[in-house]
Amino acid sequence: MKGLKLYLVGSAVVMVLYLIAQYYKPKPTDWTPTYVKEDKNPFGTYILYHELESLFPKALISPSNLPVYNTLKDKGFEHTNYLIIAGEVQMDALDYEELVKYMERGNNVFIAAYQLSDFLRDTLNLRMNSVASISNLKGPALNFVNPALKEKRPYIFNKGLGDQYFSLVDTLRAAALGRNEGGEVNFVKYNYGKGALYMLPSPQLLSNYNLLNPAGARYIAKVLSHLPVAERVIWDENNTKGNVDDQSVLRVLFKHDQLRWAYYLALTGLLLFILFEMKRRQRIIPVIVPLKNTSVDFVKVVGKVYYQQRDNRDIVQKKISYFLEYVRTNYRLKTSKLDQEFMADLVLKSGVNEAVVQQLIEMINRVNNAVMVNDEQLINLNKLIEKFYKQAQ
Repeated sequence: MKGLKLYLVGSAVVMVLYLIAQYYKPKPTDWTPTYVKEDKNPFGTYILYHELESLFPKALISPSNLPVYNTLKDKGFEHTNYLIIAGEVQMDALDYEELVKYMERGNNVFIAAYQLSDFLRDTLNLRMNSVASISNLKGPALNFVNPALKEKRPYIFNKGLGDQYFSLVDTLRAAALGRNEGGEVNFVKYNYGKGALYMLPSPQLLSNYNLLNPAGARYIAKVLSHLPVAERVIWDENNTKGNVDDQSVLRVLFKHDQLRWAYYLALTGLLLFILFEMKRRQRIIPVIVPLKNTSVDFVKVVGKVYYQQRDNRDIVQKKISYFLEYVRTNYRLKTSKLDQEFMADLVLKSGVNEAVVQQLIEMINRVNNAVMVNDEQLINLNKLIEKFYKQAQ
């Protein structure tokens, strides 16, 4: 037990020291493009989400982690904007059908993504590509087509943020809103009834990293200025977080490397402890045969002997002796004379019915003096003795 306590204390100390070291060590910058509104890493969208109130004053911001179909079906939205910012947008025929109905009622959709689902890409007749450049150097200059928004000095972004463009655009359906210095389209608009669909191939332009740059913030402000004033802004989370709103403890543990490894270490320590204890405590349990009760066997053997000899008189004498011994022990009566006085005293002290006592004593006197005792007499005597025992106090 002493070794076990030392093991547990040592494991706990190691665990605490590990957690402290992991908590205070410098955290490297996470450049993973998540586009999640809670993430403050370079390619999260924390800044953009919290600036939506200034971009769309008095609008209700409504996050949705459901697919487009479930978000829009039978809702009847009007005067709203739907923002989808993700690395890849998954949308099928049902989603697109609801999206079209939504836009035809006068609502607008803004999608910024590197990749589109096959259905959406083929339906819009849209293809994407990127300029071959070194990501850390400056990319192609970007600008707007609208003279009111076009800058004299175009926007230039590093780390490949503005390298993406549309290599194929259906000019019969889509209008170019922005181009790069090579003339490739990087911002388009599709009209649907009273509403419109806006497409941008560079979601990283809306990330925290770009919005901390004043030029990047101005560029995105002008991009989103194409969307009209709305009463509600729907912020899509289905294409970034997914459809499962998992708020379990394990989700939090696995989200952070330090907690995840601490969890693995705790499980490993627990497994080693269990194996150690199994090896220490497991012993062969001997099979103990219970003691055999031979009393019943003895009674059976004795009964068979008496039955084979058929000596009823000997059995009667023994039963009478046992009965009289019982009377002497329990009622303090002399049994030398079994007369009327004895019967009266026995009735008084035992509480047994007088008729039963009289029949029993008469039967004892009868068979005690007989030379031969038949089976009927033996049985009757036994019944009377048993009846006396049952009624005796």
